[in-house]
Amino acid sequence: MTTAVVIALAAIGLAFSLSGVVGILRMPDLYCRIQCATKTITMGALPVLVALVVGEGPVSPYGSRALLVAVVLLVVNPASSHALARAAYKAGVPMWPGAVRDDLKAGRGATRPSDPQDATRRPSDPQDDTRRPSDPQRDTRPGEKGTGEGVLDS
Repeated sequence: MTTAVVIALAAIGLAFSLSGVVGILRMPDLYCRIQCATKTITMGALPVLVALVVGEGPVSPYGSRALLVAVVLLVVNPASSHALARAAYKAGVPMWPGAVRDDLKAGRGATRPSDPQDATRRPSDPQDDTRRPSDPQRDTRPGEKGTGEGVLDS
C-alpha cells in the first residue's frame, strides 16, 4: 500500500513538472514564464517530497529533511518569484503585447478596487464618470450610505 502511494505521489510530481516545463517553453513573456516556473517548483517538488516522507517515514533523516525542504519551498518560492517579477518590471522588461492590462502602469497596482466594475475595466477604457460624482461630498448612488440623490452629505 505504501509503495502505491509513493508511486502515485511521484507520478503527480512528475506530471506537474512536465506541464511546467511545457509552459516555460510555450509562454510568450518573462512574467508568464515566472508563473510556470513557480508552479513547477511548488507543485512538482512537493508531491515528490511527500512521497519521500511516506516512503521513508517522517522521523527518518531523509523524511525530516524532506519536510523541512517542503516548508522552506512553501515560504520562499512565492516571495522569490514575486521579487523576480518585480525586479524585471522595474528594469523595464516588456510585457507580452497581448497582455490584458498593466495595473502598475495604470497607477492601480497597490489598491484593491472597491467597485466590482473597476476590477473588469481595462486601463485603455474611458472612465465612466456618469456613475460617480466629481464632488466627493455628494452621494448619488441609491441605496448607499448618504442622504440621497445629489444632496450634499453633512
